[in-house]
Amino acid sequence: MKLTSRNTHRDIAYFYVGLIIAFSISGLFLNHRRVFNPSKYTYNIREIQLSPLTKAQVTDNFIQEFTTKFQVQDELRRFQVAENELTISYTQNDVKIDMATGKGSIVTYRTIPLLGQMTQLHKDTSNWWIYYSDIFSIGMLVIAFTGMFIEKGKNSFKNRGLKLALIGIIFPLIFLFLLS
Repeated sequence: MKLTSRNTHRDIAYFYVGLIIAFSISGLFLNHRRVFNPSKYTYNIREIQLSPLTKAQVTDNFIQEFTTKFQVQDELRRFQVAENELTISYTQNDVKIDMATGKGSIVTYRTIPLLGQMTQLHKDTSNWWIYYSDIFSIGMLVIAFTGMFIEKGKNSFKNRGLKLALIGIIFPLIFLFLLS
């Protein structure tokens, strides 16, 4: 096979097409995770009732007893009292309790298979993933640069692509500096 911009561009793009698709889909979900988060999808909501609470009653011991009483089989992350609401956060469960009435709910979350794992690609910081992401970044640069030399004539990078590339650079900068 002859080493040309077109061949290099095509082969690297073919190699990364799966990751590009996964990053695109997971990026969409992460951008809209307040509406639908596949990593933290509401699986079950259980209404609970306690006696009214005071801030002084909410201790580490109370949280342990609560976890046992309501059979929350999950790792405790943190708890806090803000205004008149107790919030207990576990890895896969969130609890909110109105301290004046004792009414509350336990929300259980699940990860949607495949979609949840794909969103993790954007957040992963393990060494192997950082190295692979670096290689992917270099591959994307090769795809970008080889793409500049594929087309000849009036649609070449010099005649048409440079203008579009500059617009493509300016557009996200507008969002970054002016609209955020």
